[in-house]
Amino acid sequence: MKIKSVAVLGAGAVGSYVIWGLSQKPEVRLGVIAEGERADRLRKNGCANNGRIYHPEVWSPEEAHNVDLLVVALKYGSLEGTLKSIQKTTGEHTVVMSLMNGVDSEEIIGRTVGTEHVLPALIKVASHKEDDGYHFDPLTTLEIIFGEPSAPFDSERVRAVEALFTDTGIHFRSTEYIQEEIWCKFRLNVCNNLPQAILGTSVGCYRDSVHMKAISDGLKRELEMVAKAKGIDMSKTGSSSGRGSVVPPTARYSTLQDMDAGRHTEIDMFSGALVRMGKELGIPMPYNEYTYHMIKALEEKNDGKFNYTGNQKPIIEITVNENAVIHFELWPEIAPIACGSVMQLAEKKIFDGRAIERLEPGFVLQPLFF
Repeated sequence: MKIKSVAVLGAGAVGSYVIWGLSQKPEVRLGVIAEGERADRLRKNGCANNGRIYHPEVWSPEEAHNVDLLVVALKYGSLEGTLKSIQKTTGEHTVVMSLMNGVDSEEIIGRTVGTEHVLPALIKVASHKEDDGYHFDPLTTLEIIFGEPSAPFDSERVRAVEALFTDTGIHFRSTEYIQEEIWCKFRLNVCNNLPQAILGTSVGCYRDSVHMKAISDGLKRELEMVAKAKGIDMSKTGSSSGRGSVVPPTARYSTLQDMDAGRHTEIDMFSGALVRMGKELGIPMPYNEYTYHMIKALEEKNDGKFNYTGNQKPIIEITVNENAVIHFELWPEIAPIACGSVMQLAEKKIFDGRAIERLEPGFVLQPLFF
């Protein structure tokens, strides 16, 4: 088997590294899968990596059908919406390699195209976007790791991918412990990405704050309990797999980069997935539950959900109908709070019961809880 054509689905921070490397091999047809305006933009502007513009071909899923290797490098939230494109691209002999974060993208893709097409993999790359495109350090970027989930580990397609990446500048290695490696990368993401995203500060916080370190360690303990319950022994991978790419203390990982840009994050893939697995396994996940809800709330904040104006008065406005049922609103232009009889509301101590005698249409009651 020889890989002569490669399609990349997702030309962002991760896909850019693959495009950069495989552009060194002109004998390999390299294309990016895109449609509509995005396809037009890629044809016109290309892919900007490390200050250079690359122009891979741009293919629709139908044009990319039966490509030798499909590299999926999407954000987690985009995966479900692109499964049809992955299905259209995958032919009888196509190998699908997911470089997405998390521990279940291979399973999701496998349900769509068949697990026999999927070669499990991960990537460790510190990449960020600037005005002139994506930037990463080719020398300090660790590697793409891939491997068969079961023997024979030195399969034909593993050897073909090794040959493809050779002499490209891409750092890579194959392994017999790919599931354990994927979970090690997952642990790095959960413990390093998430706490700093909540605090909104750079990665040096784990070195300089015992409190940030404690939060990171709490997330780590919960993840390792889930992995152990699933039969994942991360110690098989060796100490090197517990490291990410070398970054300065000013680094901001992908979750915080998303928050900075006002984008939704991949928290569903990180703590969201762990909370779900914890419930299935009967393992309490307090650190991950808090982290999940906190980052979801920060996303809502970025969306403008909490943009309250400062000139509102904390009063409840009352509308009374002929049955003495009232409807009242706190901050009227935002949302109704409740409705019920005046007596019920007085019994709940929302209003002073003495005010009921003065109640008439248009009357405004001051609530007791202000």
